[in-house]
Amino acid sequence: MQKGKINVQTENIFPIIKKFLYSDHEIFLRELISNAVDATQKLKTISSKGEFRGELGDLQIEVKLDKKAKTITVSDKGIGMTAEEVDRFINQIAFSSAEEWVSKYKSESETNPIIGHFGLGFYSSFMVASKVELHTRSYKKGSKGVLWSCEGTPEFSIEEKPKRSRGTDVVLHIADDSLEFLEEPRILELLKKYCKFLPVEIVFGTEKETKKEKDDKGEEKEVTVETPRIINNTKPAWTRKPAELKDEDYKAFYRELYPMSFEEPLFNIHLNVDYPFNLTGILYFPKVKQNFEVQRDKIQLYCNQVFVTDSVEGIVPDFLTLLHGVIDSPDIPLNVSRSFLQSDSSVKKISSHIAKKVADKLEEIFKGNREDYEKKWDDIKVFIEYGMISDDKFRERAKKFCLFKNTEGKYFTIDEYRDHIKSLQTDKDKKVVHIYSTNPEEQHSAVEAAKEKGYDVLVFDTPIDPHFVNMLESEQENVSFVRVDAEVADRLIKKEEEMPSKLSQEQKDKLKPMI
Repeated sequence: MQKGKINVQTENIFPIIKKFLYSDHEIFLRELISNAVDATQKLKTISSKGEFRGELGDLQIEVKLDKKAKTITVSDKGIGMTAEEVDRFINQIAFSSAEEWVSKYKSESETNPIIGHFGLGFYSSFMVASKVELHTRSYKKGSKGVLWSCEGTPEFSIEEKPKRSRGTDVVLHIADDSLEFLEEPRILELLKKYCKFLPVEIVFGTEKETKKEKDDKGEEKEVTVETPRIINNTKPAWTRKPAELKDEDYKAFYRELYPMSFEEPLFNIHLNVDYPFNLTGILYFPKVKQNFEVQRDKIQLYCNQVFVTDSVEGIVPDFLTLLHGVIDSPDIPLNVSRSFLQSDSSVKKISSHIAKKVADKLEEIFKGNREDYEKKWDDIKVFIEYGMISDDKFRERAKKFCLFKNTEGKYFTIDEYRDHIKSLQTDKDKKVVHIYSTNPEEQHSAVEAAKEKGYDVLVFDTPIDPHFVNMLESEQENVSFVRVDAEVADRLIKKEEEMPSKLSQEQKDKLKPMI
């Protein structure tokens, strides 16, 4: 048996891990399973390159809970480690195995990207465990089982211990202040939160299913069958090519993301970018109610299918938080600190790019099928207006597909509407006057009086419209907005007033030669 001290930069890293490294202790499970997925993906990569000729077999990752023994075990059948690798990647946590693997197997056609890495991610176990055991065996021929053990101090032990199959078991002996993690519903909740779309199947416990089978006499009887409970969908829609997906696939994925939602989204944007950074995802446009009742924090942020956060406010432009869906990028660091994400330069670039892609999609829909776009306008109007108020770059793009609706139910772009009304609704100061109603029913008589004058009346009836009108008035030259009931119809648009003549026609005719 080997004994020694873990090589860290500080005398005792464990109090730091426990208190400061992560903002939420539940993250330990995400880190351990990410490591297990990483080990599994590495084995697939080696096998595809002919460096491992053995059978891959069942590559499921299993999470086991033993309430009596107070343990949680995460087991994989991946690449495993030798005693030397355990010493390097676990004891000397200044090293990171991920860097070596990325440099060795980096290629444009890489289909099994590296997700996690041993090091600090593994040590997050000590946030909830008083003791951690790591039992591993490498895929390499002739490798022997290795057991590493540590009780949350810089001291560790490492010894040879037989292990029948390749891979790694991480056993957490749960500390007294973290007993909540020994409850099955709690672990199930965390698995569904963090591991719902990981690319390797995750098994946790079993599910009972009642089936009908025929007995020896041919009579049907009900039998209860227990099957492994698979937690995740390994090929979520955003990881597939848009050409492979139909409209129903996108709707089905939306229901998978939001099982409690009763309304289908209006349309979606499938993000698939590989330069200047990697970014995939699907964003959905929900119906935004006029009273602005909308659920935020509906965009889920992932890093290589590992859930990072659903609190994206400040990470993406504010108006985009009204959208629903998934954003996935390996350039988003696996760090649970929102403040860190908000200040990260990669995240800011991604945020800006997503806003551009949203504008591209809206313009595409508008140009491709204006009639359909107009039908959806009342449901996306608040989103567009909010975006134009809060984001300068989006405002410039949105001027092409932002619509005005009048009391007749006709739709115009901003430029189209100005051309439509300028002949009759230009005032004495050469300003094109936009007359609008905040409630056509309540302001019915004022609307009708304006129409009798030949004026056109817009509908601006949402809580955000006053801010939107102010923005338009300050942005556009020679344009003004006036509420339909602000004045009597004759005074809504101030024209040049003609002074009545006190001379008769005969007197005017006598004056003409003199003038």
